[in-house]
Amino acid sequence: MTLKFAFSLSVGLLALSAAGAQAQEPIKIGVVSVLTGPAAALGQQVRDGFQLAVDQKGGKLGGVPVQITVIDDELKPDVAVGKVKAFVDSGKVDFVVGPVFSNILGAIAKPVLDSGAFLISPNAGPSTMAGKACNQNFFVTSYQNDQVHEVLGKYAQDQGYKRAYIIAPNYQAGKDSLAGFKNYFKGEIVDEVYAPLTSMDFASDLAKIASTKPDVVFAFLPGGLGVNFVKQWSQAGLQGKIPFLSAFTVDESTLPAQQDAAVGLFGGMTWAPNMDNPQTKAFVSAYEAAYKIVPGSYAQQAYDAALLIDSAVKATGGTADKDKLRAAIKKADFTSLRGKFKFNTNGYPIQDFYLVKVAKRPDGKFQTEIAQKVFTDYADPHAKDCALK
Repeated sequence: MTLKFAFSLSVGLLALSAAGAQAQEPIKIGVVSVLTGPAAALGQQVRDGFQLAVDQKGGKLGGVPVQITVIDDELKPDVAVGKVKAFVDSGKVDFVVGPVFSNILGAIAKPVLDSGAFLISPNAGPSTMAGKACNQNFFVTSYQNDQVHEVLGKYAQDQGYKRAYIIAPNYQAGKDSLAGFKNYFKGEIVDEVYAPLTSMDFASDLAKIASTKPDVVFAFLPGGLGVNFVKQWSQAGLQGKIPFLSAFTVDESTLPAQQDAAVGLFGGMTWAPNMDNPQTKAFVSAYEAAYKIVPGSYAQQAYDAALLIDSAVKATGGTADKDKLRAAIKKADFTSLRGKFKFNTNGYPIQDFYLVKVAKRPDGKFQTEIAQKVFTDYADPHAKDCALK
């Protein structure tokens, strides 16, 4: 009887020990971001914003330890696919967070989603995945690509501008960008330019702008593209002569290089570092202390992605039950840095959008600041084509 009890107790303790070990098995997360080349500043903010949230929670999300693998997509779709496929094939992956650019998202989405992992995009939000191609395991903590650009289109229309010169990179987000601008701007498009992603010299574009004299210029030129365009814009003497509206061209990832050349230029966004809420103030202070630069939307959206995962894992107690985890993600039960945040049926947010303006702070650093609200509780138009409920 004593031996039987001892054996049963031993088996019970082993079972409890195994269950405890299983409960503490780390959540496996891949963070896919561009960390080399001209766009690296954007990718570094995604990586650092996500890591800051994890660090603040003691290396855990939802109370469960996390194992993060950072993957540099090099802004090359073929490279990204190879690296991401190797990662998801290496073992049980719970989440892939990333990337920055929509062409990379289009390349990695299938291997990630086919693996059963959740794909959380902290930046790229292409129209192609917002409608008929929506997926129950795909969520976006930024916006649908068209929307930010629609802010500037609406502002240009409201200002009474009649003729616009518009320019963007030649990839899906660039096409979404100019489409978004034109959704609200109903004037004449003087020229619609799609520049190579590797463009560094915009002399011919600036010469054409100077000669055609449009009422307004709209640019979507992220990362190194925007740094060079804005500097060359100022050098060409166009600053102050033609209104310059942009998206992801003058932001916290580019301002350290653009500096005074960007002051006074407008952008559109869902958030800015001067947003008046306690969570933003705490985040900006912590990010600047950790990384010595002003955080932009890339960092903010990645930070929110971590908080989203934290809230879902906390609600479900782990990642084993994918249906419960998905339902918890959909609830978005966390305090976003931007304030109001909820998911539409397609996994893209419904949120407010603002016109933002570049300013120089008293400490000499540059940041975007909220100028005015343009859209309230704005949902992207592609959600109606998504079959998810």
